[in-house]
Amino acid sequence: MTIATGDSVTVEYTGRLDDGAVFDTSRESVAEEAGLAETQPDREYTPLTIEVGAGQVIEGLEDALIGMEQSSTPTVKIPPEKAYGEWSEERVREFDLGELSEMLGGQTPEEGAYVETKEGELAEILTVEEDIVRIDFNPQLAGETLQFDIEVINVNWRLLSMLTSFRHRELLRTPVRRREIMS
Repeated sequence: MTIATGDSVTVEYTGRLDDGAVFDTSRESVAEEAGLAETQPDREYTPLTIEVGAGQVIEGLEDALIGMEQSSTPTVKIPPEKAYGEWSEERVREFDLGELSEMLGGQTPEEGAYVETKEGELAEILTVEEDIVRIDFNPQLAGETLQFDIEVINVNWRLLSMLTSFRHRELLRTPVRRREIMS
């Protein structure tokens, strides 16, 4: 059977940029080698389980999983439009320095620092000028073509689960025929 929308799939993965730099992985050894483990010391590197089609991962990764089989180990390239979108100047906003400092609890914004939005997204402070601060709200991987090394380690096929569930219900509904034992 091949993976379809609705299936629950567990994968090991390593995400790379075009230049080969690792930006994310489920494998601790890869994270250590790439220096990710140092920047995220509390993170657990474990396989990722997703329901295909539920929007839990980027569109291009979901699309790539459809049609694969358990134990598949492909490398897939995902263009920006199927990942985090193209970088857009429209997502760079300007703020008054005083107002932004007030929003940050009196802290002075610094170039290269990140602020977190109410929605939990990170935005990078691009420039701090005399009165104006420019902040980039584009996702960090916007405009990037991503490459994922994937290993499908487990698939819970939705159709198979439905059939098993249906068969189990039918067995419960079917009366048990008793044989009469004659002495």
